[in-house]
Amino acid sequence: MSRLPGALNHLPLPIIGAPLFIISNPQLVIAQCQAGVVGAMPALNARPAAQLEDWLAEITETLAAYNRLNPERPAAPFAINQIVHKSNDRLQHDMEVCARFKVPIVITSLGAREDLNQAVHGWGGVVLHDVINNQFARKAIEKGADGLIAVACGAGGHAGVKSPFALVQEIRQWFDGPLALSGAIATGGGVLAAQAMGADFAYIGSAFIATEEARASAAYKQAIVEGSSDDIVYSNFFTGVHGNYLAPSIRAAGMDPSNLPESDPSKMDFAADKTHAKAWKDIWGCGQGIGAVSQVQSAADFVAQLKREYEEARRRLLG
Repeated sequence: MSRLPGALNHLPLPIIGAPLFIISNPQLVIAQCQAGVVGAMPALNARPAAQLEDWLAEITETLAAYNRLNPERPAAPFAINQIVHKSNDRLQHDMEVCARFKVPIVITSLGAREDLNQAVHGWGGVVLHDVINNQFARKAIEKGADGLIAVACGAGGHAGVKSPFALVQEIRQWFDGPLALSGAIATGGGVLAAQAMGADFAYIGSAFIATEEARASAAYKQAIVEGSSDDIVYSNFFTGVHGNYLAPSIRAAGMDPSNLPESDPSKMDFAADKTHAKAWKDIWGCGQGIGAVSQVQSAADFVAQLKREYEEARRRLLG
């Protein structure tokens, strides 16, 4: 077993809900945590920046009240995603707000920084850093991250190209700390498979877009219900970094999903109020696991479904 810090110990289900840019909000995070999985959202989803304090107050107060009423079944902890890209001019402000609320888990993306990790440790938090290869994984741990999120082929949004089998086994050759696996996981069987490969947690994002609490349009949710892995396009055109997107949304924007031009990383910009709304609001990020999503339902019902499937998969293996 991995060495798991307190915030990640004894979760009812070994699942972390991925922070969904634009889509995750306090309602979804709270519903995920109350259902027993780590709920997460990007700090940048709160706009203007002052809204982040209101959102964190809502999450922490609601979960605290829930835990007082349900001491035998407390909520899972929540996580805030920080984009550590040089163009994110809100990073310092957002970290200060997280410090005031002592956010239990911080997920860092697009850059690993030692000072940021130390700041989170200073208030007793845990840092998970998402990586797309073993080289980035080593750098993140060297700079003080507590754990890793292996973003493999098929994950929604900014995803890598490594097979989950290759990525997890390479990381596990040297790292025995917390490890989550991301990439087309949308069933309880997929959660168990992630554990069988050596991960501690499954990192699930795209399937949560098709939940009632998610801040996505009805058309976006329905496209996930109707879509499959054949509808996913991998391109760096929209943000400068390769990611997976729904082909119907690309066609709706007047472009050919099979003939997109190349871009470059310098195109990415997380400056305040210029965070590529088109790339995520109109061009919909999505992973390859959506073929398992057959309906829009509440986050609680989806997590209950994952739990049933997880237990069924375990029974199948035990014969």
